[in-house]
Amino acid sequence: MTAGRAPTVDPLVDLARAVQAACVARELTVATAESCTGGLVSHLLTEVPGASAYFAGGVVSYSDRVKVDALGVPTLTIERYGAVSAQAARAMAVGARERLGTKVAVAVTGIAGPDGGSAGKPVGLTFIAVARARRTELERHVWHGSRDANKRSSAEAALRLLLRVVTAP
Repeated sequence: MTAGRAPTVDPLVDLARAVQAACVARELTVATAESCTGGLVSHLLTEVPGASAYFAGGVVSYSDRVKVDALGVPTLTIERYGAVSAQAARAMAVGARERLGTKVAVAVTGIAGPDGGSAGKPVGLTFIAVARARRTELERHVWHGSRDANKRSSAEAALRLLLRVVTAP
């Protein structure tokens, strides 16, 4: 343990600390676009002192209208593929990066539950995207926990993908 630093109770904050160290070392700025996590990723990033050195901010785009208006997700993307889709996650990440003026952005969209799922899109389905200038990475997950567990699993996966992207050569 480092002097003056209390031990972290939440392992997700430790993960956010690793994201911060990697971003600051590489002079990368980050934005978030969140739907099913309701701002949890942004919360975790800002739990680490010094987050303002790299974290610009985020958009909690719970409704389709906010996805379109605030992040620039094309209406056609939502109509054709749905708000919970790989296409929407990519568009959210790209929109957040462009509109918040950062080098990297992470986006999360999914169905946290306990309701809202269907045969084609079950509760727990989550798409995570991380956008850089020329490339966007995407992951698809299906969680099987409670609403809270699904949100935490999604936030953890978003932080892990973000860390992997910002530390890639």
